[in-house]
Amino acid sequence: MIGSGTDLVDLDRFRTVLTRTPRIVDRLFLPGEQAYAAARRDPPERLAVRFAAKEATMKALGVGIGASGFREVEVVRDAEGAPSLVLHGRAAARAEALGVRRWLLTMTHSDTVAHAIAVAM
Repeated sequence: MIGSGTDLVDLDRFRTVLTRTPRIVDRLFLPGEQAYAAARRDPPERLAVRFAAKEATMKALGVGIGASGFREVEVVRDAEGAPSLVLHGRAAARAEALGVRRWLLTMTHSDTVAHAIAVAM
């Protein structure tokens, strides 16, 4: 294992941010992530858990916010539907420099919180 990270997002607070600054969605999420969320019953829950995954990924890379852009960490689904990561730009360069060959990602949410754990291997 190279690194691991975890993050929690308060859903009420995240919904408030989305309501106050709806354009933040374009600054944080790639089109595929936005489309996935929009096709689900409660899009803010889906976006919040992806935001948690992005922050957990940065922690697993040993860096903080600002070391890479949120749109440089993309949450995707593999052929079986399991969540996975695709890194771009500075995030991809950092992962390559650390020798990351694969990622393990788990995400979940309740009515109140979104949670993600990312493991760089």
